[in-house]
Amino acid sequence: MNMGLADEPSIEKAFQLLVTKSFKDKEQAINLLMESKHEKTQALLNALLQGDLFYVKKSKDIVFVEKIEKKYQLTGALDGKDLGQVSKRNVKKISINNRLRKQLKISLATLQLNHPDPAVRLKSVEGFIGKADDILLDKLTSVLGRETDEDVIEAINSVISFEQLNSGAIDLQLAAIEQLDGNLTPSVLNRLKELSASSEHKEVRQKAAAAVAKIEARVSLFSHLETLFFGLSLGSILALAAIGLAITFGVMGVINMAHGELIMIGAYTTYVVQLMMPNHIGASILVAIPLAFLVSALVGIAIERGVIRFLYGRPLETLLATFGISLVLQQTVRSIFSPLNRSVTTPDWMSGSLQLNSLLSITYNRIYIFLFCLIVFVLLYLVMKKTSLGLNVRAVSQNRAMARAMGIKSEWVDALTFGLGSGIAGVAGVALSQITNVGPNLGQAYIVDSFMVVVFGGVGNLWGTLISGLSLGVVNKFLEPVSGAVLAKILVLIFIILFIQKRPRGLFPQKGRAAES
Repeated sequence: MNMGLADEPSIEKAFQLLVTKSFKDKEQAINLLMESKHEKTQALLNALLQGDLFYVKKSKDIVFVEKIEKKYQLTGALDGKDLGQVSKRNVKKISINNRLRKQLKISLATLQLNHPDPAVRLKSVEGFIGKADDILLDKLTSVLGRETDEDVIEAINSVISFEQLNSGAIDLQLAAIEQLDGNLTPSVLNRLKELSASSEHKEVRQKAAAAVAKIEARVSLFSHLETLFFGLSLGSILALAAIGLAITFGVMGVINMAHGELIMIGAYTTYVVQLMMPNHIGASILVAIPLAFLVSALVGIAIERGVIRFLYGRPLETLLATFGISLVLQQTVRSIFSPLNRSVTTPDWMSGSLQLNSLLSITYNRIYIFLFCLIVFVLLYLVMKKTSLGLNVRAVSQNRAMARAMGIKSEWVDALTFGLGSGIAGVAGVALSQITNVGPNLGQAYIVDSFMVVVFGGVGNLWGTLISGLSLGVVNKFLEPVSGAVLAKILVLIFIILFIQKRPRGLFPQKGRAAES
């Protein structure tokens, strides 16, 4: 028998009963484990429920089991000691039936009801709605008297009220409907719908119908809020991808078809940084941001100095040249990293979601990307408004000839501006790597959308790009449930085409003599 049980008679007796074939003995064993209040009780019951609790045939020791290939890795049930690997014939799983499964679920729930963390207690109680029996209701009622957290108290009352909906007493049903009024749990809504349609009592039907209408209104509200969040999330990605293009397009009038590949380079930089920092994934993303900016900026400057500066004033040739560069960059990446997509690990601090209620949760990675977009925008705005580079960029974009006459070296402004825009594209690639796989064609998915955002917002206007990106993202997400993803993009494109017929220079047109012409 397991070592260390001499001073714990209830645990010892429970272990003796668990290795028998009798389900009644195992039921008694579960009760003994609950009475023992041992620190390992929850782990033992959970392993038993999941089918991971075994005993060694020869010694009758209770062990946790993890299957590794054709062997079973054994761990002591109480002391957690590594007992090595054995073959399947040396151990036997402790079997349970449906009655025991139900008892285990209730026992685990009871343990969670006594957990010191209110969030754990709340989650446990919310799982009982529509599943509680008389025994569990009695336990919930006893817990209610000592519970101090208001949310948990509300959840317990909801569980009790749900069961009262099934009673034949009209006063209990009416009180239960009032308690559940506004509850967003799907099972509550479905039960209230049944009552509003089939109850024999008119007052119950009317009150249930009113509660259903109120709940459905809240469901619709939270559904729209979720769509709004996803729209802002998509919009922040579009704005982040387009904001660098807005600078280069606005200052130099260059239609840079390689902008998507600069985004791709930023994403691959993130992937390489993670390869170099496998044990520090959480910090790697912070290292990747400035590094992606630097790598993409240098590539952008090389493109501007090597090709684009010879093609100013010839937009069609610039378009063809940058399209060729994009193909070269794609093939270079394929040669280095292969054509296969690469996965970038999301840091733990960006994983998971913020659960606001049972219908609305917001993923942390998209929250961070939205905030990141705003931070990039603010920093870029400060650079453009508060630095000499920004002053020169604005001068060249408004009137290139006058700026050159005033002694501004427009060719270096062009190079630095192109580098700045390319660096921002690389930073966008870092953000995109957190929500999608990194591959050679990553940038192609965003180049057309980036141009739409720039044209709609106003060429060269940062505020226009931000507002345009966010608004197009929201509109797209609200159209998708009605028309589908593909048709939604087509409708947005048609809208932009019609819009620029009325306002050719976008929402926020660039100001200046050159801009006016």
